[in-house]
Amino acid sequence: MKLSDLKPPKGATKKRKRVGCGPGSGHGKTSTRGHKGDKSRSGHRVKFGYEGGQMPITRRIPKRGFVNIFKENYEIVNIELLNKLEPNTVVTPELLKEKGIIKGKDKLKILGQGEISIPLTVKAHKFSKTAEDKIISAKGEIEKIQ
Repeated sequence: MKLSDLKPPKGATKKRKRVGCGPGSGHGKTSTRGHKGDKSRSGHRVKFGYEGGQMPITRRIPKRGFVNIFKENYEIVNIELLNKLEPNTVVTPELLKEKGIIKGKDKLKILGQGEISIPLTVKAHKFSKTAEDKIISAKGEIEKIQ
């Protein structure tokens, strides 16, 4: 057996449809498009979501509410988690992401739940009033990032 002897088994391949090659081809005259109608014309294309005249699903499903595209999402961290860090550390969103405390997709907001006893320099986008007071009372500093 040679490489040139190889061929697919019988029935595995199909002859391609040669349209517009006259009546002898078996696909002559209308070239398998049928008579008249939209699909027989050149350039026919079904619009995305078109369901043959039936009310499309995008119009059947009720719409409710409002999505604010300008909404800013915040990753929230309570100060009790910052208590586990080394004293005098500069806490940034990058550091917290590195430690696995936040995912780092959104802005960072520090909340005041829990107690903090070590001085830290905390850089975040927002702070709650209680978090600010507790960090400063622990001889730490706060810095707001834009």
